[in-house]
Amino acid sequence: MRVVFMGSSSASVECLRAILREKELEVVGVVTQPDRPAGRGKSLTPCALARFAEERGIEDVIKPERVNDPEPMEWIKEKKPDVVAVVAFGHILKKPLLDLPLFGCINCHFSLLPKYRGAAPVVAALEAGERLTGVTVMRMGVGLDDGPIMLQSFEPIYPDTTGGELMADLSIAGGVALAKVLKLLNRNALPVEVEQDDSAATYVKKLKKTDGLIDWDLPVIVIERRIRAYNPWPFAYTFMPQRFRRKGNTGRLLVLKSKVVKLEPGWEAYAPGTVVKIDKAGPVVKCHDTALILLELKPEGSSAMSGAAFARGRQLIPFEDVFLSS
Repeated sequence: MRVVFMGSSSASVECLRAILREKELEVVGVVTQPDRPAGRGKSLTPCALARFAEERGIEDVIKPERVNDPEPMEWIKEKKPDVVAVVAFGHILKKPLLDLPLFGCINCHFSLLPKYRGAAPVVAALEAGERLTGVTVMRMGVGLDDGPIMLQSFEPIYPDTTGGELMADLSIAGGVALAKVLKLLNRNALPVEVEQDDSAATYVKKLKKTDGLIDWDLPVIVIERRIRAYNPWPFAYTFMPQRFRRKGNTGRLLVLKSKVVKLEPGWEAYAPGTVVKIDKAGPVVKCHDTALILLELKPEGSSAMSGAAFARGRQLIPFEDVFLSS
């Protein structure tokens, strides 16, 4: 089976890696994102999939700004693909492209559809407190993640799972599921596809960097889930008290790990964001209903450190110092 693969992220790398292992699947071309400015020097940098393709010696690679334009469409057509496999590509495929390959376009989505259609399904599952998620391999249509389901694979979510950890697990599971579907298609042995129940669909928006700002007046469980969900991007963050901010420094503080604790007598009187205790594991911060121990932190311009090391270095004062939301 001749496969054109489309993707960009590290998740798409794992899926392409799984396809390349299968002798009956021939990757005849890779379509990925253009190089983008990155780093302090803002030099043009290839995405994860482009780097992987280069490492594996795949030469048939294009990086179009708009994949539905005539030039990339002609390039894909010349590859004579039996199928186009799409994982975390970031482009919407229009009908002429969807209809181009013999077996259509197949997408691996990192949720149990119809739940969490859209750009950030892994974050959404963690924010919602789900205990089970998975991957869905589906036949792509013109709508957003609404095509018929070809295969689903399930993955547990543990109480301390971060977004990065869950994405890594789902990437591997997605590669296995996608390769299996392509092999079954090639053998004309795929079970009947199942239409999605649109009435049960939920949608998630694309994350922005500013979405990570912690509102300490939210319920503690909401904050704790977001801290895990937003790690490694966009990260949950707050701002240190003014007295700890150096010149030219915003005082931005990434919260990498936390733990819910019960309120002690007297804490309820203090405003959300107030440091109410210096625990041996790190500072304890009042939230709307109870409190969080901040177990791992990364101050602006510094390396990640334990909450205990942060508290020692800053000499926080309980009931006086407040972490800010601006």
